[in-house]
Amino acid sequence: MSEGTILQIAVYIISLAFTTGSIIWRIKELEKKVEKHNGLIERMVVVEQSVRSAHHRLDHMDKEVETT
Repeated sequence: MSEGTILQIAVYIISLAFTTGSIIWRIKELEKKVEKHNGLIERMVVVEQSVRSAHHRLDHMDKEVETT
């Protein structure tokens, strides 16, 4: 093999390594965003349940006020 071919193969290997590293880094960043989003969804479920409960209590109070 000539020096030019070896150099070209080395450049391809280095380029592949950097590209792979960049892709892995980006995947990890996206995983962090997904975890954050999932946490938001879980908190929203709790908020919705709390709001539903509050509306139920308010409806019950309205009925008591109307009957008195």
